[in-house]
Amino acid sequence: MKVISPVKWAYGTRAIMNAKAEQRVKSHETILESAARLIRKRGISGARVADVMKGAGLTVGGFYAHFGSKEGLVDEALRRTGDELRARLFSRLDEKPEADRAEVVLKRYLSAAHRDAQTLGCPLPAVVGEIGTTAGEHRAVLAEQVEALGASLADYLPKGNGTPRRTLALGLVALMYGGLSLARALRGTELSDEVIRACRTLGAAAARGMAKT
Repeated sequence: MKVISPVKWAYGTRAIMNAKAEQRVKSHETILESAARLIRKRGISGARVADVMKGAGLTVGGFYAHFGSKEGLVDEALRRTGDELRARLFSRLDEKPEADRAEVVLKRYLSAAHRDAQTLGCPLPAVVGEIGTTAGEHRAVLAEQVEALGASLADYLPKGNGTPRRTLALGLVALMYGGLSLARALRGTELSDEVIRACRTLGAAAARGMAKT
């Protein structure tokens, strides 16, 4: 019988453990991606665990090896999508003229492409109504994401002596979310495009108005 040296045995064991750890991380990411797609498309209640796991190509029984509950999954998915959204909205913004940066963010968010990408982009239009009525357990995460988006936007608003930048930033976040939600509800109509343009125009005017104070 061939004897395996302790060194080779330990190396082989570590390799197996590393492979399992890598697979676990990969599966976790796949589940999150599937959940994010479904939450954006169907909302929180529509993102059933069975459908999330099916979308990830995994069995339902494996869910609890990664998440303690659906609530935990939704919270992590909302944080993930929020991080990705902010990364896209503020990408290379420092290369733009300072006075134009807020308007660039508005154009990136309030766009026909973002409106039509149901399973991509901002998850707020799909979840805010539920969080306000039947899914209040996610309110803290929603507040966290609104605060993060508002804080990031405030950093790029023109400096002025009028409206505080935090106040203006939160107002613009509400305008962005509300405008996108309404435009998606009206998708396929001319009014939907008008809503996008109107919200962009109003938001840009508010930002420029602050710069003049």
